Amino acid sequence: MISGAWLLHAAAWFLPVVKDSVRLPEGLPGWQAFRLASCAVWPCDGVSFDTWYGAVLSTVSAVTTLLFIFGSPWVVARGSRPLWLASAAAAAIAFIANAHWFVLLESSRSDLRIGYFLWWLSFALLAVGLFDLAGRRTANKPM
Repeated sequence: MISGAWLLHAAAWFLPVVKDSVRLPEGLPGWQAFRLASCAVWPCDGVSFDTWYGAVLSTVSAVTTLLFIFGSPWVVARGSRPLWLASAAAAAIAFIANAHWFVLLESSRSDLRIGYFLWWLSFALLAVGLFDLAGRRTANKPM
């Protein structure tokens, strides 16, 4: 499951995430969407946020992506059961937090593309995989 989560996440970087005919007719790829999501802390020309919470949620999305990319391989390779459980909970929270793109874009939901849904699902799959990994380690532990 964890490998599947990593595969989905990697694919999402290159697939269209949101319709954006200005940049690409098929949609904005994930790597550009990540850059735009981080504009609140890493300024971009011509990008501003309408609300403070939009800037915060966008930054949270960028941070969860960085933690996924750099943190999850380390957690899987070097982690212990408590770390796997904590990371699984964090991935589940990231899945819920990243739902804001779907929830808050009420009128523009149809603009979301496959890359967004694969990226979003990768957090849930990572959480399930880490919970499973922690559970299997407990089951294999001698009493």
